[in-house]
Amino acid sequence: MDELTLAPENRIAEGDRETRNEIDRLIDGRRPGYSLPSPFYTSPDFFARDLEAIFASTWIFAASVAEVPEAGDFVTVDIGTYSVIIIRDDDGAIRAHHNVCRHRGTRLLNDLTGSVGNIVCGYHQWTYTPGGELISAGVQAPGFDMACFSLRPVEVRVIGGLIFICLSPTPPEDIDEVAAVIEPYIAGHDIAGAKVAAQSDLIEDSNWKLVMENNRECYHCEAGHPELTCTFFPTYGYAPEEIPKRLQPAYQRYLDAEEQLHENCERNGLPYALVEELSGRPTGFRIERAALDGKGESYTMDGSAASAKLLGDLDTFVLGRASLHVQPNTWFHAMGDHVVTFSLLPLAADKTLVRTTWLVAPDAEEGVDYDLENLTTVWIKTNEQDAHFCELAQSGVSSPAYEPGPYAPTESQVDDFVTWYIERLKAHRDATDSRGE
Repeated sequence: MDELTLAPENRIAEGDRETRNEIDRLIDGRRPGYSLPSPFYTSPDFFARDLEAIFASTWIFAASVAEVPEAGDFVTVDIGTYSVIIIRDDDGAIRAHHNVCRHRGTRLLNDLTGSVGNIVCGYHQWTYTPGGELISAGVQAPGFDMACFSLRPVEVRVIGGLIFICLSPTPPEDIDEVAAVIEPYIAGHDIAGAKVAAQSDLIEDSNWKLVMENNRECYHCEAGHPELTCTFFPTYGYAPEEIPKRLQPAYQRYLDAEEQLHENCERNGLPYALVEELSGRPTGFRIERAALDGKGESYTMDGSAASAKLLGDLDTFVLGRASLHVQPNTWFHAMGDHVVTFSLLPLAADKTLVRTTWLVAPDAEEGVDYDLENLTTVWIKTNEQDAHFCELAQSGVSSPAYEPGPYAPTESQVDDFVTWYIERLKAHRDATDSRGE
């Protein structure tokens, strides 16, 4: 561009119909292999479309079973203007409800976590069981049927101790296929039986897609994440023939560590092969088990185990990392000694919550079996560094000088994510058009 004016592909027209048409034009005009035009990251109109087409229509990670260990334990999850209660009911089942009273719409639970006997609205004391049934509504007119005013349910699917929810009453059906692939990789870590050692919330001043794109590549890791690359091989994303000469020693360490890892996995009955289906399906995912550098046991500064207690029935700490990514909002790492879960929740077009949770064996004691700082340092530092990069990216894509640029070969997963995102937007548009909306 000769002048620093907003290029046509970076503009959103005003007016409802014009806005929709302009959004659709940008969706249809997406250039494969390139980053998205500015409005995808900056426009409140695009953010509204993302909430409807992505976060209200696909399976999203909400919490782990370990976060609600007892009946009445709950967590609340805010997704744009939605709020959802995840709660364990009196029978031990995991339930999810819209966090909205059926009387006059008051938000029911405001705390992020807690425990209740029943769910009581603070406004007029309508009372619901953890299962969502209305059991008290004060004095009502004759013929009032409490059974008609249960909390609105949210679809729930627990996969290997990980809780996924879908805000749509007709969620994507491929979740069963995805679960069948994922569960063998993480079942041995017994996530459902673990306990929460720490949880951290970080609000990043960037669009949720920039957060996901940043997570899907390690092009920036060698220079940007000194703590992470103590154990995370900097050769990630390179084809063997593309690895730079300076990284050849690290690659040889990786090959040696992989050989030992595979022996340990086979003895423990753990799959390790890469399965990658990031586009072409409603629930895009990627899972593999890969070696760690250093002592190869965990994400710590020297690669040694952060906790003295193994998870589940595992017999060794040298199990690398079982790394799972599920679009649109989550990634996980399961090691022999602990599991780290990550979820992003979109708050605004330029604001995203990233929640990180560390899970350890149920009998692991802080100060005895693990040191909290040692357990969390690598990912606290890495999250802070990533937040800085994403905020710089948000500033850049907001500039009139921004034009979409090409992805590098090591950013293929970013291109896959963006491809999936565009597929979901188009599928939602087609479904909406077929309904005549």
